[in-house]
Parts: sequence; C-alpha cells; structure tokens
Amino acid sequence: MTTKENWDPQRLGSSKRTFTPNRLCSPKPCLKKQLSGSFIPVSPTATFSKNMSKVAAVVPQTTALGSGVQRVLAEPENQQQLVKSWSIDDFDIGRPLGKGKFGNVYMARERETKFILALKVLFKSHLEKENVEHQLRREIEIQSHLKHPNILRLYNYFFDRTRIYLMLEFAPRGELYKELQKRGCFSEQQSATYMLELADALLYCHLKKVIHRDIKPENLLLGLRGELKIADFGWSVHAPSSRRKTLCGTLDYLPPEMVEGRLHDEKVDLWCLGILCYEFLVGHPPFESSSHQETYRKICKVEIHFPSSMSDGAKSLISQLLRHNPVLRLPLKGVMEHPWVKANARRLLPPECTASGENEGPH
Repeated sequence: MTTKENWDPQRLGSSKRTFTPNRLCSPKPCLKKQLSGSFIPVSPTATFSKNMSKVAAVVPQTTALGSGVQRVLAEPENQQQLVKSWSIDDFDIGRPLGKGKFGNVYMARERETKFILALKVLFKSHLEKENVEHQLRREIEIQSHLKHPNILRLYNYFFDRTRIYLMLEFAPRGELYKELQKRGCFSEQQSATYMLELADALLYCHLKKVIHRDIKPENLLLGLRGELKIADFGWSVHAPSSRRKTLCGTLDYLPPEMVEGRLHDEKVDLWCLGILCYEFLVGHPPFESSSHQETYRKICKVEIHFPSSMSDGAKSLISQLLRHNPVLRLPLKGVMEHPWVKANARRLLPPECTASGENEGPH
C-alpha cells in the first residue's frame, strides 16, 4: 500500500507516539502562554455529553473566518446567551496526537468534569497563507451540526490572537489507515461492518444535504469499541442545490464525473464507498497506478480487476457502486440491505439515521 502524503488543509496526521488519559499533564508554561484564548460560540447542537450539557452555546448560522481570520464573530445582538467562555486554562494538555501543515492535535482533559477530548490547534497565519480560511469555516459549520455515532463530534471551538482551537471527540483506537497498514487488509466481516457504518453515516449526511466528497481511510477514526467515525469534513459541502463542479478529494478516490470535470452531486460518496470496500479487502485502491494519467484513464474506463480470493458477494457490492453513470450506483439504503453486508456485518451500535434524518444526540 502506498504512503499518502496529500495533506488536506484540515487534516492533521497522527504522530507515531500515542498515549492514554492517565498520562495527561498540565500544560507547560510556554505552551499555556501560546494557547491562551477567548471564546467563539458554536451551534446549539454542540454539547459534550449528558454531563457536559452546560457547554451548549448558540451562534448564527453564518460565521466569517476570512479577511485575516479575525472577523470570526457575528454581531452580539444576533446571539443568544453564551453559557461558557472557553480558554486553554480550562484544559490539561497531554502529548500530541498528531502534527500537520496547519497545526497540531493534542489530547486534552477538561479540568472541571475530567472529560477527555482531542484539541485541534490551527495557526491562523498558515490558514491565511494558503487561503483556506473558508474551508475551515465550512468544516466547522457542517461538523458542529452533525450528531451520529459514526461521525466524529465537534463540540465547540475558541480562538486567540494567533490560533484557532477545535474541541473534538477523542477516538481512542486512532486512525483506520494505520490499522489497515498494519494488517494489510481486513476480513470480509470487518469490511462489511465498516461499510454498514459508513453507509448509515453518509445517509444521515445526505438527508441533511451534506456531501462529504473525500471518504478514504485517512479520514476515518476508530472509537472505543472499534466503531468507525468519519473524522474530516474539510472537503465536505452543504449543497441544497446538490450539484457542484469543484475538483477535490484524493486522486485514487475521485469518481469519473469529477475527473472529467462534469457536475457532481451526493453520488460521489457512493463511488468512494466502492473504492473503500475494495481497499479494505485487497489492501490498495482498485485504480492505483504508477502515474496520475494512468490512474485517470482507469477511473474513466472503470477498469477494475478483482482478485480471485474475493467473494462473489463483495464483488457484487463493489461493482454496483463503481458505475460510471452516477444514477446507476447502488443507493446507500441498498448498501445497507445488500446480501453480502447483511450476512457479514457485525455492527456494535444500532443505526441512528431515521427517515427524517434527525439525530438529536445527547442532551
């Protein structure tokens, strides 16, 4: 499996060192001084858990992280009462979970409740230099409104003069990509379970008019019980019109309509599911090649070769997802009801996606 270095502006790769909550410590004076911050309110859905409901806050639907990232807050008269003002002094900071182009991720513990979370620290200067403030804003606006057992929660966020801090759910078992690298490939039972969890999470997103557009192993984390969690919404979009033409995502996972520069909609996520299922079972993406041009050619021709060891059921699911015509791709409910998925999946958590697409989450 090839190493993937195509850093997403909001993706922070993990370091080789990991640690547990009992190894947390108070922030060093220099770090504490650097991370001192003030509050940015977030959506009313952004609460920690049942014992953290006091942190809920309300913000208008639109915020602004552009023009020097400083114009983040809307006018106070448009806001309801703010319940909690966060700063770095509210947390014990642990060792880094990951480092990336735009900042770092630390394990952290809220001092009053001892609640464990991941604190993503982004440097404003780096965001401005790469002109990706809008992407961070979009990620925050989308992820803070999503509550699903297979989507990483964004609880809240705050900022100071030089940094922006995202308060994220902590996924104890780390990156799915590292687990795939370690094992080489997954069993049919494990792959089917991940497909069921992903299909349910994406169905929830699509019902809320959110297209992810960058589903891949590097953007997936594992929770305490091994449940899959979509962790990166840097390339996602809230698209009520459902049709876009932006080229984004990872090369191996790009669908034909994006490679060919055509309009695309939520069905790009169906293609990514097919690619992901193949990579789970084989250990590498189906169109991986020595050059970009060859990869593009294989994608447009849907030139896919299945190993003889793959079951007919898995081949059936992947083939129904990897269709050149997006309209012909198996819908997400069809993925969840596919015979291969139903026969092999062993999901630990029940589906949270209802017909209305609402998931109220903890209060």
